[in-house]
Amino acid sequence: MSQATASMKVGDTKQVTAAATPAGADDEAAVNGAITYASSDETIAKVGTDGTITAIAAGTATITATSGAFTATVKVTVAAAA
Repeated sequence: MSQATASMKVGDTKQVTAAATPAGADDEAAVNGAITYASSDETIAKVGTDGTITAIAAGTATITATSGAFTATVKVTVAAAA
């Protein structure tokens, strides 16, 4: 992942990226093209198919990027908007 943690305020958006370099790099493009993103708690932070995180409410959530056997995570902490 492009970062391990993210601090955001309600209403903020931030894009994260993931990239895998498999041992047999011939399939690197296929692995990177198949990356999907998911949030552990969409009431706190949602994530789009392009890795854009939207902070919904104060709390913490983990964003996971997955492609085949490859996974990476970003811990997101959302604070109330000022």
